[in-house]
Amino acid sequence: MGNKTILDILKEAVEKYGDRPYLYEARKGTQYTSISYKQVEERTLQFAAGLMALGIKAGDRIALISEGKNNWVIGELGILHAGAISVPLSVKLQTEQDLSFRINHSECVAVLASDQQIAKLRLMKSLFTTVKHYVLMDPDDNPENDELSFESVIEAGKKFIDANPSALKERMENVESDSLANISYTSGTTANPKGIMLTHGNYVCNAEQAVDILHGIPPHFRTLLILPWDHSFGHTAGIYTFMKCGASIASVAMGKTPMEILRNVPKSIKAINPHLLMSVPALASNFRKSIEAEIEKKGKFTVSLFKRALKTAYAYNKEGYNKGGRGRLMLSIYDKLIFSKIRQSFSSNMEFFIGGGALLDIELQRFFYAIGIPMYQGYGLSEATPIISANSQYAHKLGSSGRPVPHMDIKIVDDSLDEVPIGEKGEIIIRGGNVMKGYWKNPQATAETIVDGWLRTGDMGYIDEDGFLYVLGRTKSLLISDDGEKFSPEGIEESIISTSPFIDQCVLYNNQSPYTTALVVPNASELKKMNADPEQAALLIEKAINEYRSGGKHDGLFPHRWIPSAFAIIEEPFSEQNGFVNSTMKIVKHKVYETYASRIASLYTPEGKQATSPDNLEALKKLL
Repeated sequence: MGNKTILDILKEAVEKYGDRPYLYEARKGTQYTSISYKQVEERTLQFAAGLMALGIKAGDRIALISEGKNNWVIGELGILHAGAISVPLSVKLQTEQDLSFRINHSECVAVLASDQQIAKLRLMKSLFTTVKHYVLMDPDDNPENDELSFESVIEAGKKFIDANPSALKERMENVESDSLANISYTSGTTANPKGIMLTHGNYVCNAEQAVDILHGIPPHFRTLLILPWDHSFGHTAGIYTFMKCGASIASVAMGKTPMEILRNVPKSIKAINPHLLMSVPALASNFRKSIEAEIEKKGKFTVSLFKRALKTAYAYNKEGYNKGGRGRLMLSIYDKLIFSKIRQSFSSNMEFFIGGGALLDIELQRFFYAIGIPMYQGYGLSEATPIISANSQYAHKLGSSGRPVPHMDIKIVDDSLDEVPIGEKGEIIIRGGNVMKGYWKNPQATAETIVDGWLRTGDMGYIDEDGFLYVLGRTKSLLISDDGEKFSPEGIEESIISTSPFIDQCVLYNNQSPYTTALVVPNASELKKMNADPEQAALLIEKAINEYRSGGKHDGLFPHRWIPSAFAIIEEPFSEQNGFVNSTMKIVKHKVYETYASRIASLYTPEGKQATSPDNLEALKKLL
């Protein structure tokens, strides 16, 4: 891997794939046009020179906040070619505190923003103590006095190159593998967010690790990059890994609001017809629900056929690596009759998903494997740039997070950081070229997280005898029974949500208690379809949970002691707006536990333990 930089990845890609399309974007509707690797390089160098003309120095920090689009990639590449450091920010950040902390803490001298994002930043400009320039990334936006258009920076760059032909080249030559490329902020759910310092070498290393574990990505492959582009998973696995392979990435068709952009996802999938998609569990669940909703529209016979087909596929596929036995002929018939049509309607080119971001329950993986679009779960951490392990077409076990990437050391350790035997649970720690440089202006947090060169992930897991990593969840958010045994709740929560139409969100709780409980946000519209009154609705939810107990159709998926014995109905969904969901779509559990402490306590009383408790009936009465 040597001393390569992101600049080298682009240069090599242009040499190998210069005329191939790299970026696809839809300007109006879902009519996509592409620009080639050569065109991206040309605009990148012009933008970099334009930044230098503005006085941007090597090592300066520049914030980037925008929905996915061509100028996101060109903007970041321009920042890096100018020897500066990109500070990608989530478009989901809304408050003055969230935005001003990140921009001021990293001492950004400029901000690149889309039209939707500059609208909120304009109200906060007085809070940004070091920002001198605002660059608008959309051609239709009208710059204010202290703002510049993206194209005006490009034009300034052309003049700068003509006047100083060697200046940009010299700046680029001083960018090294150990130079900072990004400061990527954590979601900051428990304290001020930490700025993860990622170098050019970190990105090169992790992109090469991703390519190795996938056995390469063919240059003709396209992906629709649905995940936020500042998201570490989409950033590395999408932008830089695809660049390294000469493949193409497309942004979701734009809309005037975040909701409109979300509604454009299915249309964009149709238009781009991607060969693979990157997903997180929340997106995967939504895809599944959409597929099942379409099947339901076709009537009882099709629904019955679909269920039989799934049952046959699950039995034959098992956990993927051990598939086989009876049922192959029947599965091929079902595939022709129903699964192939689902694939055709979704994306006829689709070969597989890569899943990351959180634990993906095995039932959801079995579903996508059955319909012929496997979802290969991976595992990562922003501090590891982020990919640590992944399943692939060539080696996969459903339920695992795959094999660790090559050129990286990994250990499972106990509380004393001593390695435990194969198959035993402990904390996952890693060492390698993908491990961050540290936290920006936070040496104490750096010293606590990187110990003797090893990154402490804070995640519990184990490695099986075949070398597959199983991630069990954050060590700080485990269920702990009254006898001290620990278990990760994420798999159970995801499974309950994906298998019951009546449950939208579910958070389990057990802190050394006699039994596990749950906070449940119901799907009111589905319950209304059943014409359920509050009592019937409570019993439908109880029945869905009890399917995981003895005799239920999901019996055996999880140990019974961790299946909730009581639940509280929560009226308000957990969302980013109320602070219960962070920017990476994960529920902030400590905040949920604090807010609903009295409801949780009531679940450990005889009356509160009942599905039809007064609190639950009152909540359901309001919802229905």
